[in-house]
Amino acid sequence: MNILELKRNVTHPGEVLREEFLKPLNLKQSKLALDLNVAFRTINELVNEKRSISPLMAIKLSEYFKTSPEFWMNLQSRHDLYTTKENMLRAS
Repeated sequence: MNILELKRNVTHPGEVLREEFLKPLNLKQSKLALDLNVAFRTINELVNEKRSISPLMAIKLSEYFKTSPEFWMNLQSRHDLYTTKENMLRAS
């Protein structure tokens, strides 16, 4: 199935970070921000789905959680494609 044919929203990478990493590890946003050497606001906006994952953040998260940068970038790319397609459909 083509991603753009999905009937529901594609999961934002911030939700994945929150639900699959922070909660199970009982990791606070403030601790993650400190460990990644980024502002608390950066992590908070990401977790609250108000910010996208940049390539630099993808690298930082991948090193921290022992994943790949591609994992994070693919989540962001899928979300961006879906959101853009939905916006195009609404505008037409």
